[in-house]
Amino acid sequence: MADTKLKNTEKLLQIFFPKTCPICEEILEKHREICRKCEKNLRYIREPKCKKCGKPFELEESGSELREYCTDCIKRTHHYESGMAVFQYSDELRESIYRFKYYNQRTYAKFYGRAMARYKRQIKDLGIQILIPVPISRKRKITRGYNQAELMAQALGRELNLPVDSGYLLREKNTLPQKELNEKERRNNLKNAFKISENVIKYKKVLLVDDIYTTGSTIDACALVLKQAGAEKVYFISLCIGVV
Repeated sequence: MADTKLKNTEKLLQIFFPKTCPICEEILEKHREICRKCEKNLRYIREPKCKKCGKPFELEESGSELREYCTDCIKRTHHYESGMAVFQYSDELRESIYRFKYYNQRTYAKFYGRAMARYKRQIKDLGIQILIPVPISRKRKITRGYNQAELMAQALGRELNLPVDSGYLLREKNTLPQKELNEKERRNNLKNAFKISENVIKYKKVLLVDDIYTTGSTIDACALVLKQAGAEKVYFISLCIGVV
């Protein structure tokens, strides 16, 4: 009886509030999480890619040597071990993430989490104990109502059967948006921005979760604080990343 009522409720919701594609906002076919067109057009990260941050390289000209690390990772020492991303950053994903973050499209998290779960085997092999979302400031969370990285981490955690700790790593400062700053300004902007909520060593192998990886300044700042708190290995996963 209860199952019948639930099914009827779901049918009514689909009629009056049909599910839409998290990328293009077109109404979805039954049982789909993304439309066929967007599924075909999204560019998944594949080799060749940087062994450190996971940024994909453009195909080299014939006869040239393939690189192992991107220019950023050659120049800089990162505090994290390595990272992985699902999609190449695009205008379509930028718009999708913008709606997810600022227009209360929380349902997108389910698709994002399942997309990230394509790295299930790699995450298992790393021996990850905990998923930690990159935190936003208390002020920003009150204004927005949620942390988009936390919703993504929870969705991914359900797919991987891994716990999520959203209260261990905190953002202490209400920093400027990173997208408005150059690389040096990004690093300065994040100095002393994060802290650990407990003075105990809780986790040895951590996977940070965020929506977009650009220069790695945010992930580095988080990884440094986690390692100072006793973490031995810090990795990251992001929904999308740029191309070298």
